[in-house]
Amino acid sequence: MARTHGGSAEGTGAAGDRPPTRRPRWSFPLVPLMGIVWFAAAFYPVYYMLISSLREQGDYLEGSPWLPPLEPVLSNYAAVLRSGLALYFANSLFVVALSVALIVFVSFLAAYAIARIRSRTMRAVFNTFLMGLAIPLQAAIIPVYLLIVELGLYDTLYALIPPQVAFGIPLTVLILVNFIRDIPNELFDAMKLDGGGHRRTLRTLVLPLSRPALVTVVIYNALQAWNNFLFPLVLTQSANVRTIPLALQQFQGQYGVNVPGLMAAVLLSTLPIIVLYIVARRQLLGGLAAGFGR
Repeated sequence: MARTHGGSAEGTGAAGDRPPTRRPRWSFPLVPLMGIVWFAAAFYPVYYMLISSLREQGDYLEGSPWLPPLEPVLSNYAAVLRSGLALYFANSLFVVALSVALIVFVSFLAAYAIARIRSRTMRAVFNTFLMGLAIPLQAAIIPVYLLIVELGLYDTLYALIPPQVAFGIPLTVLILVNFIRDIPNELFDAMKLDGGGHRRTLRTLVLPLSRPALVTVVIYNALQAWNNFLFPLVLTQSANVRTIPLALQQFQGQYGVNVPGLMAAVLLSTLPIIVLYIVARRQLLGGLAAGFGR
């Protein structure tokens, strides 16, 4: 009986040592809620521009700004297209395409040389590129203006390309150098053993592996060139060489602003960037997450 009592006591003690089971507590969904708040804050300006562009100019101040108009109209978009927006689109596309092509071409070759050639000269070149990040665009606008005038490019679309390329190269080189340095050295050694020179290494090894970084810098520089306002304002003055940011000024009159027309023009001007982001979204995210491993 004693053993039985002692055994039951031991069993009771062993069972009592177990931690009590806790019921799962209700957790507040903070992360999904913050995501919803962020989405609403980011989407509302687009929604506001859309519903404003569908209103008549005289009825803009009437009704709730949160709700779409009862009788939406497309006259603002028609007025924007009649105002020469196609020409401004073409001017912006010309400047963006040529500027981005030059930025990526020069930066890719420079980044490969800096990443693969270990010397004091290449280190000094890299430091020179990094110094370009510290020069604000506004501080250099007067020297840029004088250079463009001396080159005879003032009031032409070609006047917008050299300064855009000059200010786009430093950050592009920095991104590409860090990305190329992350490529394993064994792959470069294999290319050397296979008899491949620098041109073949660039074409068959570095270029395919650097595609995410290249897409990233292409989208970034295209966005910077497309939205640039200071260079067209200072370096051009004729109406036939206006770009999109400068052309949006014409919707501002002497005594007021045509807000619905301006919203329609802004929405149309953002379409190329939105399409570019949708097409290259996966490569863009991969380039933003990689290239800084060292």
